[in-house]
Amino acid sequence: MRPANIVTAIADILAGIVITGYLALPEYSVLPVFFLVVATVGLYGGGVVFNDVFDAELDKIERPERPIPSGLVSKQSASFLGLLLLLMAIVAAGFVHKERLFSLSVLFAVIIAIAALVYNKWGKHHLLLGPVNMGLCRGFNLLLGMSIVPAAVRQYWWLGFFPIIYIAAITMISRDEVHGGKKKTLYAAAFLYLIVLAAIKWFAFVNDQLLYAIGFILLFAIIIFLPLIKAIKDPVATNIRQSVKAGVLAIILMNAAWAAAFGSVGWALIIVCLLPLSVLLARLFAVT
Repeated sequence: MRPANIVTAIADILAGIVITGYLALPEYSVLPVFFLVVATVGLYGGGVVFNDVFDAELDKIERPERPIPSGLVSKQSASFLGLLLLLMAIVAAGFVHKERLFSLSVLFAVIIAIAALVYNKWGKHHLLLGPVNMGLCRGFNLLLGMSIVPAAVRQYWWLGFFPIIYIAAITMISRDEVHGGKKKTLYAAAFLYLIVLAAIKWFAFVNDQLLYAIGFILLFAIIIFLPLIKAIKDPVATNIRQSVKAGVLAIILMNAAWAAAFGSVGWALIIVCLLPLSVLLARLFAVT
C-alpha cells in the first residue's frame, strides 16, 4: 500500500481544502475533512496494490522480493484488498456531502480510481500517456480536497494541472529506476519541476503572500533538485531511485507551499509536519 506515499496523498487533500478557504470558516466541520482523508487513503492504497497485482509477472524478474512474487501474498488476496480499498474510498467520498446522492467528491473519487487502474494496466507502458495518466491521479486528488467547497472547484479547477505536471516529471524519472536513466529525461523532468515552482511563486506573489511562502518554496526546491542534480551527473539506478523517492516525499512540501501561497501559513506548517512521518514510513516500506 506504500504507507509513506499515502501520507503525501493526505497532504494533497489538506492543500486542496486550504485553497478553498473552508478551514477559515467559523462553522467548518471536521467530518468532511475526515471522510476526504479516508477517501484518499483508499484511493492511493488501492491504486498501488493493483500496481503490484498487474506487475506481478514482471516483478518475478526485476523485484522478486516484492510481496506477490515472493509468495508472501497471493495475487487473489491482493486484488481483493485493492478492490476493498477503492470501494471504501468511494463510499467515504459519498459522506463528504451526504445530503447529495452524487457529489463532486464521489465523481472525483471514481475518476481517480479509474485513472489508477488504467495506468496500472495500460498507461505505464506508454511513453507520453503514462506520465500524464499518473499525473491525472494527483491532479484530481487535489481537486478531491477542493470538492469540500464545490464552488471553489469551479474557480480553481485549473490548479489541478500543476500536480499533473509534477507527477509526470517523477513518473518520467521512475521509468529508469531499475536499469539506470538518460540525462535527456532527467533534464526534461527538471524543466517540469521549474514550471511548478514558478507557478507556486507566481500565485504567492499575486496573493501577496510571497514573503510567507518563499521559505516553503525554497525548501521544496532544495529537496527535489539536490538528488536530481546528482542523478544527472551520474544516472545510475541507485541515484535515479533516490531522486524518485525525494520527489515523492517532497509532494508534502509542494502542498505546504501551495497552502502558504494561499495565505495559510499555519496549515502549511501542519502539512510540513507530515514529512517526518512519511520519511519514517519510507524507511520501513517501499516508496517506489
